[in-house]
Amino acid sequence: MKGNDLMTISNKMKNFLKQGSWIRRMFEDGIELKKKYGAENVYDLSLGNPIFSPPDVLYDELKKLIDNPDKSAHRYMPNAGLDQTRLKVADFLTKTTNHPFKLSNILMTGGAGGALNVILKAILDPDDEVIIFTPFFPEYFFYTDNHSGITRIVDSDDKFIPDLDSFNKNINNKTKAVIINSPNNPSGQICNNLKEISAIAKKYNILILSDEIYSELSFNKDFKSISEFYPEKTIISNGLSKWCGAGGWRLGYFIIPEALTELKNSIKNLASETFSSVSAPIQYAAIAAYNNNHNEYINDSRSILKAVGEHVFENLKSNTIIMNKPQGGFYLMPEFLIEKFSTSEEMCSNILKEIGVALLPGSDFGFSKERMITRLSFTDFNGDEFMQNVKKTKKVDQKVTLGGNINLR
Repeated sequence: MKGNDLMTISNKMKNFLKQGSWIRRMFEDGIELKKKYGAENVYDLSLGNPIFSPPDVLYDELKKLIDNPDKSAHRYMPNAGLDQTRLKVADFLTKTTNHPFKLSNILMTGGAGGALNVILKAILDPDDEVIIFTPFFPEYFFYTDNHSGITRIVDSDDKFIPDLDSFNKNINNKTKAVIINSPNNPSGQICNNLKEISAIAKKYNILILSDEIYSELSFNKDFKSISEFYPEKTIISNGLSKWCGAGGWRLGYFIIPEALTELKNSIKNLASETFSSVSAPIQYAAIAAYNNNHNEYINDSRSILKAVGEHVFENLKSNTIIMNKPQGGFYLMPEFLIEKFSTSEEMCSNILKEIGVALLPGSDFGFSKERMITRLSFTDFNGDEFMQNVKKTKKVDQKVTLGGNINLR
């Protein structure tokens, strides 16, 4: 940007651009390298894009809306979302969690990220604080900043489990909420001290915002929601993007407990001032996502991701590359015990240019730039082909080609 163009941008936006996430930069660099060297010679392990197509029934529902138009599917929706969709989401959650949910607990939003944005706008006054744990999804920082809040970053241990003492010490009279993300992006780990975290939050009467977008992709089916321990003050965000391969649909929702009815009503009113509602055709089609039994689809997705993740883990770990075995989602965090580079950003740029493998630097997720840790998304393979093979053979083929041969020793 030059001259007068730069003068029209706020200082806040200038700082945002300066601190901007490497996710987009690596994505753009990867595209250029694919053009230059061919897509088959560049491995994009940076973006967390689901690699399975949505279940066929979702396509069928969209096609029905096109072939047999329903006028109501092309009109404005209620602020809270289509009642039929909300009801099916509530039924789906009741079956999968064994906790009773009602239509009144569900509010539809533009993706799970949209849910968090709306909640933070509703609860934050200027300079109120939100606690997040390393490693964290970088957008949490920007979601909080969008609404004049301050992000307070709390450390985790070497297994990426939140440090309880540090959490306790970082709470003050400006703390409004803590964000939990399990299974975690970027680490692929499942938080095992949710009960203790909820006890601390309850002690100080702060909200828990539980980002559970990867909940259906817990490899050992051992997922627990923190809402089990603190139901009265836990708000859950979730959506279709990860388990259903429908990130582009931008359909999310949040679950608000009965104890927070006043907040829920405020958010419903706020929705009309921030977003009118999720696309009407998408809400109608999403009824099929939550109305049908997708256990086979979810179980196959989970089995494939677990096999691929463990394959990458076993073949990449060494004396100079350490990491934790992934427990859910499609990420792991290799840490390179080398002294060749001064920052993780420099290392990731070098790996992409020299080897054709796109990783993201750990500095994007709350770690110091000097720590040579990265996020690896094991999604650069043909998910639909894997899914078809699993349906035919009822087993996952362990032969996976992913990420090339990384050698930085």
